[in-house]
This record gives sequence, C-alpha cells and structure tokens, in this order.
Amino acid sequence: METTNQEKMKRGEFLRSLGLSTSTLMAFYCLGTTMTACGSDDNEPEPANPGTGGNGIAGTITGNAINFTIDLNKVTDLKTKGKFQIIGDTIVALTEAGTYVALARRCTHEGTNVQYRLAQNDFWCPNHESEFSSTGAVEKGPATTALKTYKTSLSADGNTITVTA
Repeated sequence: METTNQEKMKRGEFLRSLGLSTSTLMAFYCLGTTMTACGSDDNEPEPANPGTGGNGIAGTITGNAINFTIDLNKVTDLKTKGKFQIIGDTIVALTEAGTYVALARRCTHEGTNVQYRLAQNDFWCPNHESEFSSTGAVEKGPATTALKTYKTSLSADGNTITVTA
C-alpha cells in the first residue's frame, strides 16, 4: 500500500492558482459573505409552535388565517417591556408604551427575522438594518414594503393575548 503526503491549500491560494486577480478574489469574498448574510440565519430563533397549548400558545400561527392566544403565565417574557417572541409567522412585542403589537416576522427586503428595539420603539432587521415602526411602516430602507400588522387584544385579567389576522 502506497501513502502520499497531501498538502492542504487555503481557499485564497486555490483561487490564485486559477489565475484570479486580487480584485476578483475580493469580489468572491464579498459576494460569499453577503450571500450567506442575506438568507435566513442559523442563529435566528425558531418560531414557537402552538402544539396543544401546553407551551402557552394555542391556535393557528401560520398562513393567512392567523388566530392564536398566548398565555402570559407561561410565556412570561412578554410581560416585560421590550421583550418579544417569534410565534409562527409573527413577532409579538410589548412596546415602550406597554401595548402589545404583532407584525409579520420577516423583513420585506430579504426575509430575515426582525427584532423589536425598546429604545427606538421600532422593529429592526439585523441583516441590512431596515427599520419599521410599531405599525409596520418602513422608517428606513432598503426595505420598501411595510410589515403586515395583526390585531392584538389583552384579556381583562391581563393573562392572555389574542392575535388575529
């Protein structure tokens, strides 16, 4: 049996061996970096599933017929101003004013999950930094289309939020 000593080559060395210029290599690097940042990110939180309601969420959380309830005794993060939860196709947040808002969770520019920012009282896309008001309106691009909004209502006892399309 014959063994060979294989040398490992770095990606840049390989591309240079193909005769690519430095500017072409930079374009590949930038394009590769941008492309991995534009899609959905492996670090994005998974949306909560309603299941049987045992996790505090019950109802329809995806599609055009959004209609679910959130038990705030189980989803306790939503009792704190500035906290948010991604639930199915929505993001639900307790705003600075102490009101609940629910919007489509994906930025209309590239589809990345948005986040609620308490200090700015807005929704922000960490990918390309689009900003949306708490009503879903675009405040800063590159996004040009507003986020869909959903109706929220808090129960009289303050323990349940209902979100509907």
